[in-house]
Amino acid sequence: MSTSEPWWKGAILYHVYVRSFFDSNGDGHGDLPGVMAKLVYIKSLGVDGLWLSPIHPSPNRDWGYDTADYQGVQADYGTLEDVRKLLDAAHAAGLKVVLDEVLSHTSDVHPWFVESLSGGKDGPKANWYVWADPQDDGTAPNNWLSVFGGPAWAYQPARRQHYHHKFLRQQPKLNWRDPGAREAALSVLDFWLEAGVDGFRLDVAGTFLHDADLTPNPVVPMDERKGYNWSHAGNLQRHLYDSNLPENVETLDTIRSRVDAFSDRFVFGEFSEEEARCGAYLSPADGLHSGYTFVMLLARKLQSGFVTDHYATLAAYPDHWPTISFSNHDVPRTVSRFGGKSASPELAKMMFALLVSLKGTTLIYQGEELGLPQAALPRDLLRDPVGDLYWPYDGGRDGCRTPMPWTPGPHMGFTTGTPWLPLAGEHRGLSVEEQEADSESALAFSRAFIAFRKASMAMTRGDIDFMALAEPVLGFVRRHGDEQIVCLFNFSDEPQFIEHPSLETASLLPLRAGDADMRGASIGLAPYAAVFLTLS
Repeated sequence: MSTSEPWWKGAILYHVYVRSFFDSNGDGHGDLPGVMAKLVYIKSLGVDGLWLSPIHPSPNRDWGYDTADYQGVQADYGTLEDVRKLLDAAHAAGLKVVLDEVLSHTSDVHPWFVESLSGGKDGPKANWYVWADPQDDGTAPNNWLSVFGGPAWAYQPARRQHYHHKFLRQQPKLNWRDPGAREAALSVLDFWLEAGVDGFRLDVAGTFLHDADLTPNPVVPMDERKGYNWSHAGNLQRHLYDSNLPENVETLDTIRSRVDAFSDRFVFGEFSEEEARCGAYLSPADGLHSGYTFVMLLARKLQSGFVTDHYATLAAYPDHWPTISFSNHDVPRTVSRFGGKSASPELAKMMFALLVSLKGTTLIYQGEELGLPQAALPRDLLRDPVGDLYWPYDGGRDGCRTPMPWTPGPHMGFTTGTPWLPLAGEHRGLSVEEQEADSESALAFSRAFIAFRKASMAMTRGDIDFMALAEPVLGFVRRHGDEQIVCLFNFSDEPQFIEHPSLETASLLPLRAGDADMRGASIGLAPYAAVFLTLS
């Protein structure tokens, strides 16, 4: 396969949520030695690298997404030496390692914030965070709302001012408009690139800049509000001024340039709001190398539009290279989101095949290769602040963060101690050990399908053209040079029969999920089938 393109273009990254992956020392928390212990497994999947959830010291108000020291390692994860060992072992195995960096905000115990708060309005770090005077009646400076509920401002009597926090009160917003704060954040990238990491996933990459005039966010008009808007109070306003500014584009370009100073590295971002406005769809020469949005992560209806609508958006930005994800540590697991509590194993295989077939750099969340469903946890076992905030309407994110099931034994092989989150009863029978003994398992299919993709330039880096097919079948062709592969997916639990002129010269490939019966330009698809054909 050609190596003229950068390694990340068409790569598959395995997203490791470290705390729930594998516990090497029995303290109930996954750790870096645990990741290293499972590198053989990760390598066996056929992926190109791993993306680690945040590894830095944190008080864990938001489980690592509230950083207290950018150059350190969370104590229950290991040490800097463990990072070096993991990097060496991963690189020796031919795997890239990408870190998750949260540079838009810090923890409120980070020394930068402590100095900004305690040093007064004239201190050296006074403007490293977003401070503003209260209104005369003591209320917040403006109407900005937090993603996690309530005003996006917290009052501090030491400064007689509010500070801005887009998320939890304990996650103050770093002021990227201040040159000192900006350079300090960029230096974090230098530190870890020099240590040998292969790149970064940037958390909430549309939020680096805020409006300096603190202009209020406009409301979403009442007649335009949908279920998504009512799901969180913050979704009832458009986030045009607390974040997602057009100038964010320049910041993304600066970040990528900083990363490009080191050869063969990759930086991609998470974008959750006003994606086009804040730079989510830029080319690798103008913004980050790549990015993903929540469009498919939030989708719950198994209809072609959840894919075709997103790619119609991407078509307006032909120089952008997308990152594609169906599942991660922030959203319910794919099979449960689309199939509910009684989702079939066939659906899991079909969704995995769809994910890996789409054009872009692919993110696979740990356990997605096993077809794991979402876990249901009682309130007293929740650790996620979002789950506590909206209980019982929303159980938060813990249901997708339960520990990885390795064996059918105690605590499913994750730990010899007491796990920080319980193992999911829904995952019984789906452990790695049990699936490795089953040639028809989701794991066996996932490995075979990744190998299929990596052997094909069309599937790895080719263009994508969608076929005009009626629901519930989605079809597209991946093309690269003379290689053309038709990809068909039955989104229904009923058999489907389709006709298309391109199928007249097509040949069925042996790798598929579910059965297919081809006759001329017609093909029958079993429930939740994923079928692939070559065009001559």
